[in-house]
Amino acid sequence: MKNRNGMLMLTVAFSLILLSNCQSQTNNKQEVEPQKNEIMKNKEIIVDVRSPEEWEFDGHADCSVNYPLDEIQDKVEDLKKYDHIVLVCRSGNRAGVAKRILEQAGLKNVENKGPWQNAVCPN
Repeated sequence: MKNRNGMLMLTVAFSLILLSNCQSQTNNKQEVEPQKNEIMKNKEIIVDVRSPEEWEFDGHADCSVNYPLDEIQDKVEDLKKYDHIVLVCRSGNRAGVAKRILEQAGLKNVENKGPWQNAVCPN
């Protein structure tokens, strides 16, 4: 009888520990979600404004997208969802033109990083 009572107490204690553990993990998940959302709010995009041929054959940063300069005006709405826009090209000249176009369209935090080799991809 003592063994059964001991086993019952041990089972109850173990169950309470598991239940407590599950509840704390659920609470932790709720606390982590806002932090994840905060990260998503601070999105950055690296835009290479060279021609598709240059982007493909002359190299590009793996994390960049190719929005050629002659199409940049059409991409303004897409770019509004980013908090920071980094522009690159071959030398920085076309990125400078793209920066002026985007700023005239009302976008903030636009940076001309110069040559595409200056693009720093997030880890």
